[in-house]
Amino acid sequence: MATKAKAPAVHLHVKSGDLVKVIAGDERGKTGTIKSVNRSTQRVIVEGLNLVTKHNKPSAKNPQGGITKIESPMHVSNVKKVDSANA
Repeated sequence: MATKAKAPAVHLHVKSGDLVKVIAGDERGKTGTIKSVNRSTQRVIVEGLNLVTKHNKPSAKNPQGGITKIESPMHVSNVKKVDSANA
């Protein structure tokens, strides 16, 4: 079975800690700060946006289990850097 070639890391227009506005998708129009950037997949995680529901099985660390909401990565083309002075 052939392995998938890893995409080279590219330069992106945003970095971790930048204030961005979402310009496409369900979260369009909302602003937030970037928590992390993955340059190889060209995806960013914006704090408090693009939340998905994750079901957790009970474990030793979390004996109750339950449902949590976590931020999901979105493509970097869906965000636009915002000047913090104008925000």
